[in-house]
Amino acid sequence: MESELTKRDHVGLQDFVLLENFTDPDAFKLNLKKRFKENLIYTYIGPVLVSVNPYCQLDIYNNDIMHSYRNINFYELPPHVFAIADAAYRSMRGENRDQCVLISGESGAGKTEASKKLLQYIAACNVHSSEVERVKDRLLKSNPVLEAFGNAKTTRNDNSSRFGKFMDIQFDYKGAPVGGHILNYLLEKSRVIHHAPGERNFHVFYQLLCSKDQELLEKVNLDDDPNKYHYLCQGKSIKIASIDDKKNFEEMRQALKICDFSSSEEESLFSIVAAVIHLGNITHKEDQGVAKLSLNGHETYIAKLLGCPEEELITALEHRTIDVRQEKMQTPLNLEQAIYARDALAKGIYDRLFTWIVKKINTSLATKCKEKCTLLGLLDIYGFEIFQINGFEQFCINYCNEKLQQLFIELTLKSEQEEYQREGIEWEPVQFFNNKIICDMVEGRPIGVIAIMDEECVRPGDPTDLTFLDKLSQTHKDHAHFISHVSADTATRKTIERDQFRLIHYAGEVTYNVKGFLDKNNDLLYRDLKEVMCTATNPIIALCFQKEELISKKRPETAATQFKVSLNQLMENLMSKEPSYVRCIKPNDSKRSDLFDDQIVSHQVKYLGLMENLRVRRAGFAYRRPYEVFLKRYKSLCPSTWPSFNGSHKDGVQCLVKYLKYGDDDYRLGKTKLFIRFPRVLFATEDAFQMKKNCLATQIQAKFKGYRQQQIYKKLRFSAIVVQCWIRQFLARKLLERRKRAAQIIRKFIKGFMYRKKPACKENQEFVQYTKYNYLQRLKTKLPKSVLDKSWPPYPELLQKTSTLLCKLCMRNMVLKYCLSISKERKTQMEQKVLAERIFRGQKESYPFSIKDPFVTNRLATHHEHLRTSVFDATIKAQNEEIVYATAVTKYDRHGYKPRNRILIVTNQALYVLNEKDFKVKDKITFMQLKRVMTSPLTDGIFVAIVTTEENGTKGDLILHSDYLIEALTKIAVATSKSNLVTVAEGNSITHDVSSGKQGNIQFSKGAVYSVKKNKAGGLVVVAPPLQ
Repeated sequence: MESELTKRDHVGLQDFVLLENFTDPDAFKLNLKKRFKENLIYTYIGPVLVSVNPYCQLDIYNNDIMHSYRNINFYELPPHVFAIADAAYRSMRGENRDQCVLISGESGAGKTEASKKLLQYIAACNVHSSEVERVKDRLLKSNPVLEAFGNAKTTRNDNSSRFGKFMDIQFDYKGAPVGGHILNYLLEKSRVIHHAPGERNFHVFYQLLCSKDQELLEKVNLDDDPNKYHYLCQGKSIKIASIDDKKNFEEMRQALKICDFSSSEEESLFSIVAAVIHLGNITHKEDQGVAKLSLNGHETYIAKLLGCPEEELITALEHRTIDVRQEKMQTPLNLEQAIYARDALAKGIYDRLFTWIVKKINTSLATKCKEKCTLLGLLDIYGFEIFQINGFEQFCINYCNEKLQQLFIELTLKSEQEEYQREGIEWEPVQFFNNKIICDMVEGRPIGVIAIMDEECVRPGDPTDLTFLDKLSQTHKDHAHFISHVSADTATRKTIERDQFRLIHYAGEVTYNVKGFLDKNNDLLYRDLKEVMCTATNPIIALCFQKEELISKKRPETAATQFKVSLNQLMENLMSKEPSYVRCIKPNDSKRSDLFDDQIVSHQVKYLGLMENLRVRRAGFAYRRPYEVFLKRYKSLCPSTWPSFNGSHKDGVQCLVKYLKYGDDDYRLGKTKLFIRFPRVLFATEDAFQMKKNCLATQIQAKFKGYRQQQIYKKLRFSAIVVQCWIRQFLARKLLERRKRAAQIIRKFIKGFMYRKKPACKENQEFVQYTKYNYLQRLKTKLPKSVLDKSWPPYPELLQKTSTLLCKLCMRNMVLKYCLSISKERKTQMEQKVLAERIFRGQKESYPFSIKDPFVTNRLATHHEHLRTSVFDATIKAQNEEIVYATAVTKYDRHGYKPRNRILIVTNQALYVLNEKDFKVKDKITFMQLKRVMTSPLTDGIFVAIVTTEENGTKGDLILHSDYLIEALTKIAVATSKSNLVTVAEGNSITHDVSSGKQGNIQFSKGAVYSVKKNKAGGLVVVAPPLQ
C-alpha cells in the first residue's frame, strides 16, 4: 500500500486511505469524480472496493486483463473487481475458509453487473476438466435465465434485479468449482400485474413476443405486439435502446439447454409465460353486483396452455367457495374481487414458476463431489429504492438493505472497534450511525412493523390498510425514525397523506403508501383457483401446485414474515463466512455516462457509511489473526518455530515477527490476536511463505519419496521372501517327482534289460524303445561323411537287421547325393575312367600309372593345333565329323618297322593318321574297317589297329605308339561305342597283317630300358621296363 505514496495515480488516488484530508467528504467525492471522468470506476478503501456505474461498456474485462490479476497481491495492480474476486478466491484456497462477496448499493448502481464480472473471473481462474467446464457453463449460463425471469426495466435501471439472489459456489480441494446453489428472495411478483409509467414487466414477456420462432408464438396463441396485452403495456416503455430482446431470448433458450432444461420443459415453461400474458386480457362485466367473464377467447388459450378444464377455470374466476358452519357454499364475486382473483392467479403462477426455475438450476448445479467443499458466496440483491409511490415491495427491499447495512456495520465498523478494545489495542473510537434501531423497529416483536402487520392480517373483524396504519402510528409515534400523518408536526404533516407513513432509513427518508400492504402480506390465492391449478396437466404447473397444499389446514406464514426469516438465515450464512465488499454508487439518475451528480453521489457516500469505513481503516489494522492461526500458517519462516514451538502461541508469534524484522509500527500484539497495520508487511510475509512452500514441498517430497521407496522395498522384500518360499516348495516338489520318475525309469530299465533277449512283451517294451532311440541318436552324429568311408558305428544285437538296412540306405543316399553333385564333364570323365578300368585293370601293367591323370581330348602342341584348325578341320567339316581325340603318336611302317612321327585324330566316324609337318592324311580307318585294337600286357605304349582285309585292301594293320596309351585306347572305345573293341594280348606277341596276306610279329619282353627294335627275323621287338 505504501508503494502508492511514490507512485501516485495522476488521476486521483487508487486508495482512499491515502487521502490527506481523509475526514472531508468533499475530498472523498472529488477523488471519485476525477477517476469517473477518466473511466476509472474502481477505487479502494483498504480491502473494500468502491465501484461507480459508468453507464457504458468499458474494455477492462477482457481475458488479458483477467489473467493479469491472477495470483497478484491485492495492491500490486490498479483497483478492479477482478482483484476482489482473486483475493477472495485465494483466501478461500489458502486458508480453507468459506468466503462471500457482498455487493451493495441502491438500484441502478451496477450491482448485477459487478456480480456477473465476479462470477466470470472465478469461473476462469481454475483448473480445466470436463466436469469443471460443465459446472462453469451452468454457473455462467444461469444468469441469462434468472435475468430474463427476474429482472425488469425501472425508471432508474434498464436491467434492475427484482429479486434477491445469493449464489454459493462450491469448490473442491484443488480450487475447482464442482457445484453451486442459488437462494432467491422476494420476487417482486406485483410487477406481473402492474408497473409504473416508464417501466416494463419482466424481460421474458417481451423476449417471447420478439422471438424469431413464429411457430412457437402461434402455438401459444400470441401476437408479437406487446401493446395488445394489458400486463405488458402499462408503462408505455416497451422498447429499450440498451436491451436487445430478440438476441437475449435466443441466449436465454441456449442457457436453458445448458442448465439441463429438456425440450418438453422448455415448451411447458413458455406455455405458462404465455398463459400469464393471456390472463391479463381476461375482462369482466358486472351485472347486479356479480362479475361475469367477457368470453373473448383468452380463457380458452389459458386452459389449453395450462392443461386445465376451461369450465372449471371460468367458474373459479367468477366464484369463491366459503365454509359456513362446516358447509361449503359457492358465492359469486363482484368486479373488484374478480379482478383481484385474476391478478392473484397471475402472480401466484409466475412466482411459483420462478421458484421452480431456481430449483431446476440448483439441480443442474448440484455437486457430484462427496468430499468436503469450500464455499464462495456472491450476494446480488436489490438496492435501496425510493420511488414516487413506494409500496409493500419497496418496504421489504429497503428492510433488506437495512439488514445488509447492519451486517456491514457489525463486520467493519462496530466489531472492528470492539475487537480493538477487547484485545487491548490503543484506539481512538470512530463515531458512526448504527442502524440497528431501524432494524429492530421493523422486525422486532411484538411491536415491530412486520409483527403489527401480521397481527392485523389475522385479526377478526374487518381489518384494512388504514387500521394497520393507525395501529402502527399509535405504537411508534414517539420513535425517532417513524413519521405518520398522525404523529408528524404541522410542517411535516403537509408532506404526508393520511394513508402514508415515513421511515427514516440509513439511506434517507422513504414515504410508504399502505394501500395493498395487508393483501400483499396475506398473499391470498382463492382455494378454488388452487384446486383448478392442481388438476392442470402442464408438468411444471403440476409440480408447483400440489394437492397436499389443499389438505393442510395450517395458516401459511405471511409474505413479510417469510422474508424476515429468510433474511435472518442469510445474515447467519454471511456471518459464518469471511466477507469481501463491493460498494456500488450510481453517478446520476439519468443513466448518462458523462454526468457525475455531486448531490446524488454525496448522499450515497453518506448512507453507505464510506467515510466512517475510511476513518476506521485509516486508524486501524489491515490484518488480524489469532496467534494460533498466524503461527500455524507462517511458522515455517523461522527456524525457532519450525516444525513446532514448545511455548505459547503468543511467544511463538513474537519470536516469528522478530525474526521477520517487523518494524515497531508495523504490528501490535493483542491478548489473543496479532494485528498487522500495513498490507505491504502482510504481502511480504505471504510472499516469503509462498517461496518457503517450494522448499518445504521439496523436503516433503524427498521424505515422502524415501518413505515410499522404503515401503516399496519392504513390499518387494516380503514379496521376494514369499516367492522364494513358494519357489523352493515348488522345486522340492519337482525334485521329488523327478526322483520318483527316475526310480520308476531305472526300475523299468533294469527289468527291460533282464528281458531284452526275450520276445516283445510289456516288461521289455520301454527298454527296447529306449535302446532304439538311443542308438538312433548316437548314429545321427557318427554317420560316414563320404562314399569312401566304409566305417559304421556299432549297434545293439537286437538292432542288427535295422543297422544293416540303415547302412545300405546311408551309402545309397551318399552315392545319390554325390552323383547329383558332379558336373556333366566330371561325369563323362568318370565314365571314361570306369571304362578304362574295365578294359585294362589287371590286364595292362601301365594302367595304375594312368589312374591319377584325368583324360583330355587334345594332346597336341600349339603349332600342331594351328595346323589342325587350318588344314584338317576343313576336311572333316565337309564329312560332318567331329573330333573326339587328338594326340601325337609314332607310327611303325608295316614293312621294315621304320618309326615316323605322326598325328592321331579320332573322330566320331574314323581314325586319321596325319603327317606331322603338313597334316596330310596318311591313313584313314573308318570304324566299319576297324576290327579291334590290341596292346600288350606290359608297360609299353604300342597298340595295333586290326582292320578287315576286305575294307582295307592291301595296306594291312596299323602299328602306333602313344605316350598316353590308356587314354587313347579308351577314347577310341568311347568313339566307336564298343567297349570290347580294345583287347589286351594274352601272350607276349601280337601278330598283324602286313599286306597281301603277309603277317608280321611283334614280340614283347621286359627289360631295364625301354626300346623298340627290328630283330634279325624281320619282326619287331619291344622291351618294356617294369612299373616303378
